[in-house]
Amino acid sequence: MRKLAAILSLVVLTALSGAAFGAELVMNGSTTVLPIAQAAAEKYMEADSAIKISVSGGGSGNGIKAIIDGTTDIANSSRFIKQSEVKAAVEKGNYPVPFAVAMDALLPIVHPENPVQDLSVDQLRDIYTGKIKSWKDVGGEDKPIAVVGRDTSSGTYETWQEIILKKERVSPRALIVASSGAMLTTVAKNKYAIGYDGIGYINNTVKPLMVNGKKGSAETALDGSYPIARFLYMFTKGWPTGEIMKFLNFMLSDEGQRIVASTGFVPLRVLK
Repeated sequence: MRKLAAILSLVVLTALSGAAFGAELVMNGSTTVLPIAQAAAEKYMEADSAIKISVSGGGSGNGIKAIIDGTTDIANSSRFIKQSEVKAAVEKGNYPVPFAVAMDALLPIVHPENPVQDLSVDQLRDIYTGKIKSWKDVGGEDKPIAVVGRDTSSGTYETWQEIILKKERVSPRALIVASSGAMLTTVAKNKYAIGYDGIGYINNTVKPLMVNGKKGSAETALDGSYPIARFLYMFTKGWPTGEIMKFLNFMLSDEGQRIVASTGFVPLRVLK
C-alpha cells in the first residue's frame, strides 16, 4: 500500500512539475527574422508564463538544417526551402511545412554621406560581380566601391543571388559578413561601402538606395512594385499541433502582425 502511495505521489509530482514548467518551444535560423521572432516570443510568454520560448539566429540555412535533423520546433527563414532540403528532411521522416509570417523589402545600403540615390538591378549586379569598381561609374565620387555581402548560409544571400546576381558569382574582393546586424555596422563605418539588408534593420547609420527608381517600403513590398521584395517564413517539422500551432496562429493574428510592423518589417496585410 505504501509502495502504491509512493508511486501515485511520484506520478502527481511529475504532473505538477510539468504543469509548473510548461511547454518549451525552440526556434532558430534567419537573423533577418530574428527580431520578429524575439518580439513575438516575448509577447507570447507575457500572456502565458507556463511556456518558455528560446530564439536564436545562425542563418536560414542552419535553421532549415535543424528542421531536417528534427532539432528545432520552428525554423525561421528569409527564403523558401530548397527541393534538396525537402528531400533530405523527408528521408529523415520530417516533412517541412512553410508559414509566411511577414514580408520584407531587401534594400541596398550605403554610407549616409554617399551622394548616390538610386541604382538599377543591372548596376547592382555589375557592382557585386566586380564589373563596376568605382562609384564614379554610377554617379558618385571617384573612389573604389567596397562591396559587402552575406555568407552562403544566409537566406538574404540567396535572395540577392536569385534576384540581383542571377546566379553569377560575387566578386572575390567582397567582404563577407555573417549577420544582418554585422552588415549594417560594416557599411555604416565605411564611406565607400555598399551592402544590403532587410527593411527592419535599416536605421539612420546607413542610407537605403532606391532600385530601378522605386523606394523600398511596406507599400511597394505589398503591391509588388519593389523589385527585391520577399516573404519571411517559419517552417515546422510536419503539420504543427499544440503549442507550436497556437504560436503560429498568434503570429498570423492581427496582434502578431502588429508585432511584425513594430519591428520595422512588413505585415502580410494592411492592418486597421
